[in-house]
Amino acid sequence: MPIYFNPNTKEFHLQGGDISYIFTVLKNNQLGHLYFGKKIRQRDSFQHLLTMESRGMTACVFEGDSSFSLDTIKQEYPCYGTTDFREPAYHILQEDGSRITNFEYISHKIFTGKPKLDGLPATYVNSQDEATTLEIKLYDELIQVEITLLYTVFEKMNVITRSATFMNYGKEKVNLQRALSASMDFFDSNFEMIQLSGAWARERHMKTRRLAPGIQSISSTRGTSSSQHNPFIALKRSDTNEFQGEVYGFSLVYSGNFLAQVEVDSFDVARVTIGINPFDFNWLLNSGESFQTPEAVMVYSDHGLNSLSQTYHLLFRRNLARGIWRDKARPVLINNWEATYFKFNENKIMEIAKQAKELDIELFVLDDGWFGKRNNAKTSLGDWFVNKDKLPNGINGLARKITELGMEFGLWFEPEMISKESELYHQHPDWLIHVPNRRLSHGRNQFILDFSRKEVVDHLYKVIASILEEAPITYVKWDMNRNMTEIGSAVLPVERASEVAHRYILGVYELYERLTSAFPKVLFESCASGGARFDPGMLYYAPQTWTSDNTDAIERLKIQYGTSMVYPLSSIGAHVSAVPNHQVHRTTNIETRANVAFFGVFGYELDITKLTSAEKKDVKKQVAFYKKNRELILNGTFYRLLSPFEGEGNAISWMVVSKDQREAIAAYYQILNKPNACLQRIYFRGLKKDIRYKIEGQSATFYGDELMYAGLYIEKQKARKGETLDFQSRLFILKAVQ
Repeated sequence: MPIYFNPNTKEFHLQGGDISYIFTVLKNNQLGHLYFGKKIRQRDSFQHLLTMESRGMTACVFEGDSSFSLDTIKQEYPCYGTTDFREPAYHILQEDGSRITNFEYISHKIFTGKPKLDGLPATYVNSQDEATTLEIKLYDELIQVEITLLYTVFEKMNVITRSATFMNYGKEKVNLQRALSASMDFFDSNFEMIQLSGAWARERHMKTRRLAPGIQSISSTRGTSSSQHNPFIALKRSDTNEFQGEVYGFSLVYSGNFLAQVEVDSFDVARVTIGINPFDFNWLLNSGESFQTPEAVMVYSDHGLNSLSQTYHLLFRRNLARGIWRDKARPVLINNWEATYFKFNENKIMEIAKQAKELDIELFVLDDGWFGKRNNAKTSLGDWFVNKDKLPNGINGLARKITELGMEFGLWFEPEMISKESELYHQHPDWLIHVPNRRLSHGRNQFILDFSRKEVVDHLYKVIASILEEAPITYVKWDMNRNMTEIGSAVLPVERASEVAHRYILGVYELYERLTSAFPKVLFESCASGGARFDPGMLYYAPQTWTSDNTDAIERLKIQYGTSMVYPLSSIGAHVSAVPNHQVHRTTNIETRANVAFFGVFGYELDITKLTSAEKKDVKKQVAFYKKNRELILNGTFYRLLSPFEGEGNAISWMVVSKDQREAIAAYYQILNKPNACLQRIYFRGLKKDIRYKIEGQSATFYGDELMYAGLYIEKQKARKGETLDFQSRLFILKAVQ
């Protein structure tokens, strides 16, 4: 049994693959945290792990008892205002103005499997015996509100998921001003915090800082999970690296405003909290209403960062992404955006498609500019009808011509946005997110539709579904290019004004759910100015994400390296683009561009008709290589070997290994050539020590232990004619020798 309950001590012990998570019911009937870490055996009592001692100048719960203070006790889901002075997991405003609550344990149940969350994406089980769930009921008798805490432990993985549901059984309304998904108190604060931060075109760079007294946090108030911060943090010990040491990960399955923070108190206890950002949030619960928080996914590793990442990769690939495309080989695509931008017609599109087909590319994706009067970024969002001046035969006609070539056809949408210069805006000017009598900011000359309104979601479903029904479309790129400002809705009452941002995300999830259910054979790729919504919530509906608008291979090394901390290669959209690169104007050889893009969902984003005959031969070889190896790349075990975020960051390396450890592909990237440089060596990982491997292009063979412990010397490459030795790369293809 993976979850034990001791009725005498009221202790809960959750055991996963190699983890234990233990907490207890305290004498005030609230929940106290005891342990989270490497698996320990079940015993009669863990009360010795409960730290309660008298402290000077603190408040205590019970009169006459100076030892029981929530200021010093580690907790599971802490409240506000009753001797704990740290930030709580929840905060409830009542009709009489009080914010004080007293939620006490009343019951629990343990069951196999894992329930769905109402209206929200979450991890799931493929069979009922894959996970076990603990449901705990807490109740405040005075206000008659119930909190249900869900803990699910995946029995063969080091994973525990958590969420909370608030239910108002009382007659009076309450306001949730803070409703986080999870809180956890550590024994100490001797950690370094890892976050994935950046901006548009440089998303998810790894940042590490040592915990200090006070609050350190990341968050978003942009209406998306954002390019600035990803909804993930990890706490690692100072001696932890990619391959050894303890690390704890916290990821939120949510696509909107979030908060992930660590508070270090005066006793060096670190409290991690994660959930919907309380800033500008309030949720009104009338009698009989409930509120569900998003799911937090907690992962533990005592074998370093790579092990943590591999657990997230496996979980998100097999227990979060859904549908037939979860396990299906993704097609090699070509997207016309950087080839044409808005300036195209059917003849140009067909010219690109025909040459792409000759190079064995499988999918053509028509990007922005095919609808309304969309000849620039100022017009027509919301008018999802074809521009007959560009495409006289319509989307259906173009799609059928491309499918007749033997390719699949994909289409770009930006469903959540609207242009003021559009028919939809003139028909429904109140459908925008806006505040009456206030100036409305724009972003990219566009505005946001109010997805908190059912009629807006219904309209978008109708128009998109009609296009997908009419034309042979097998892929949809769903873009979102605008952060929220002047957040308000024309239809929500005043007391629900602070619910708009969350209701919006629920509307996005609803539209995704309806479309993916109605069109299960369509592969959806999420996008938000590239990586502004690269989060687990999106992966539930779209198994791959456009990782960044920055297609420069050298910049992508950091972006894809950081992204791999949490997200599997099967979710990372990666394309070969033209040079000089359109974002940073760097010129790199086509081999390096492909060697970076191979480690993700592979494609091209350039005008293939402008390539030289030599470059086209390279493309054909690249496509053949990826098709041959995509099962290994997308479903193998990924290892990071050399980090761009450590030292000079001039050499980067990673590799992917097959499940049976008989095949592997390793990559080595050199950014700048150095004069009289030191010898470079890479140390492989994940191989079998006693298997002999042959490296493609080399006559010698090597045992796995030699490649992992002695490493492989990287020979200095020779420049091709007209090229520099900057921005070079090598692939090492390993196969077991029979």
